[in-house]
Amino acid sequence: MPGLLPPPGGPPSPESVPGTPARVVLAGAHGHGRSHLRNLGRLVRSGAVTVAGVCDPRPASADALAGLDDPPQSRDLADLLARTRPDVTIICTPIHTHAELAVAAMEAGSHVLLEKPPAAGRAEYDRIARTAERTGRACQIGFQDLASSALPAIARLVGDGAIGDRLGISGACAWVRPMRYFTRSPWAGRRAIGGRPVVDGALTNPFAHAVASALHLARATARADLARIEVELYRANAIESDDTSCVRVRDRHGTPVTVAATLCAAADHDPHLVVHGSRGRVTLFYKRGEVRLESGGTRETALYPRTDLLENLIAHVARPDAVELLVPLHATGAFTAVVDAVRTAPDPAEIGEPHSVRVADEHGERFVIHGIDDLVAASSADLALYSELGAPWAAAPTAYDIGGTPSAATTVPAEAP
Repeated sequence: MPGLLPPPGGPPSPESVPGTPARVVLAGAHGHGRSHLRNLGRLVRSGAVTVAGVCDPRPASADALAGLDDPPQSRDLADLLARTRPDVTIICTPIHTHAELAVAAMEAGSHVLLEKPPAAGRAEYDRIARTAERTGRACQIGFQDLASSALPAIARLVGDGAIGDRLGISGACAWVRPMRYFTRSPWAGRRAIGGRPVVDGALTNPFAHAVASALHLARATARADLARIEVELYRANAIESDDTSCVRVRDRHGTPVTVAATLCAAADHDPHLVVHGSRGRVTLFYKRGEVRLESGGTRETALYPRTDLLENLIAHVARPDAVELLVPLHATGAFTAVVDAVRTAPDPAEIGEPHSVRVADEHGERFVIHGIDDLVAASSADLALYSELGAPWAAAPTAYDIGGTPSAATTVPAEAP
């Protein structure tokens, strides 16, 4: 069935931005913040932005700031905002600081590009949303894969019936991460710090893009779009949070969305999503924008570009009636419900010997869960949870009924997301 994939076209044209460069402050210059510094360098060279300041408890090096015209640095974001009055503030800081800093930036008059996940729970998410509405500031969330033209291409394929009736959506996410990954920062591997929720974990941080994109493909973006969430949390590492987990969400129509994740795989695998249909399937390798259509005994593949979220935000601020935000805060309500389900679920169950083994290889010292690579793949193929696939270490899921008419819950905590 050749020719069904929508044409990807060339790289997206830069969003139209005003003639005066946007003044941008970056909060969080290390870790993932380095990628923002590189992107800011590109936009400085194009004349789209000037870097008004950089905020981090540990100052960025001269090399990291090369080409940014020596912006002022500060440990205090409120002080930096007051001194620089930026048009846009990028917040790339630990998860449990997102709400406080996003609110401070918007109250200072700045629009915000907020890294994922937007908040560590519904209460903080609602606080950000109320502030955005009250101040009239735009808040874009850093799910860059939601800015990929692959997603509307897949929606068009499914809507045109290329794979028949949509049966469900699944994600398979299996990576190798050494033990040092969980000690790279004070919040890594933590569920809370000083009583404040952090909700680090496989589903909510490294594979948050898979969860958010799967929900987007299901057209479930708001909490009200969901009926039920089931989560299973496990760990092989000596951490608070999960390093191996799975979630199944059912929308109001009963469509299942599952994501299986682990950081204890035997080998790295390219994370991907599958839209299952009655006559075929569509696979999205979201990190590289590759879409694979399998239907009618044939296979087609195409690569789709993504739009830069900072450029999109700047263009939206300049022309709000003409340019829509690609990932507005309100489009991440369903994802935040999943974060809340992970936050309020019981602590992850340990996967110890004989089901896991500590190894040392080219990746470093790490834990491998026996058979987890195949189990993640089976979860995606069957839209099933680990406990339904016979994993000897798996327990019944924690389930949250949000609305609609889902099947009976296994466990319903008092606090629902």
